Amino acid sequence: MNKKELIAEVARKTGMSRRDAAIVVDSLLETIGRQMSDGDEVVIRDFGKFARKQRKPQTGRNPRTGQTIEIPARAVLKFTPSPALLSAINGGRTSDP
Repeated sequence: MNKKELIAEVARKTGMSRRDAAIVVDSLLETIGRQMSDGDEVVIRDFGKFARKQRKPQTGRNPRTGQTIEIPARAVLKFTPSPALLSAINGGRTSDP
């Protein structure tokens, strides 16, 4: 599902116009993005948690030349699904047997 399809689904489920649904979806995504940019977590109950983590600098290797390169520290985003979401996508199972 892409953003356009998400907006259409929100509009269909809520009875909103697509324009109003687009405002809601855009506002939600902007808010999550701003919180991530500020280094804050976003927790949505029964859905999951968005968090910003810092990766340490590391030494890598250029696959073409074999030359050692330094990879700088950088921020990465991580999504951790809630147990309820995991259960829903696994047909009611919360973990593998």
